[in-house]
Amino acid sequence: MLKVENLNQYYGGSHILRGLSFTAEPGKVTTLLGRNGVGKTTLLKCLMGLVPAQSGSIRFGEADITRAASYVRVQAGIGYVPQGREIFPRLSVEENLLMGLATQSGRTPIPPRIFEMFPVLKQMLGRRGGDLSGGQQQQLAIGRALAMGPKLLILDEPTEGIQPSIIKDIERAIRALAETGEMAILLVEQYYDFARSLADHYLVMERGEIIREGKGSEMEADGVRALLSV
Repeated sequence: MLKVENLNQYYGGSHILRGLSFTAEPGKVTTLLGRNGVGKTTLLKCLMGLVPAQSGSIRFGEADITRAASYVRVQAGIGYVPQGREIFPRLSVEENLLMGLATQSGRTPIPPRIFEMFPVLKQMLGRRGGDLSGGQQQQLAIGRALAMGPKLLILDEPTEGIQPSIIKDIERAIRALAETGEMAILLVEQYYDFARSLADHYLVMERGEIIREGKGSEMEADGVRALLSV
């Protein structure tokens, strides 16, 4: 579904992403781990076309999207949940979810499975997004990305600042989405236990490079936890 080859990106004279190559497959959770400042969010912004790739290629399905505009990538079926959620605080929950349907026809309803995964959103449809708790806003951000029926779902640190009970809800939702086989999931995370519980395949970044990768079931044996320690 997603194939990245030899991706490089610079900020000024700083080489931020260094020859990254990896894939994300349908029905699988590919987890990207690394400490702060190693380039994880920059990578996701490259995948979404928010910052340009200096060299290398990004393929989505059969299409080369390396130079494609962000809206083209969304239309192709890439859903993105950014770090910090970035919902529209003055819009209602319903309006936020409808924003996720911008690539669909005007008569497309909000998919019922969003409310099945996150029932609190249905209860709060008329409430402004900015009035929700941090955990509820994260559920809303994921729901907004799911509204368009993505073939690839990218999540940037969905557990950041979230209470444990909602982390469990998000974990169950991600697992259920992967099990449908409808989409590939790329999960960027620092919370090791959360990442390990979901990963089918893992990648570890350090200084803009992937320094280790393998099966999610082998993360403990591969010493991934030690690689993330400060």
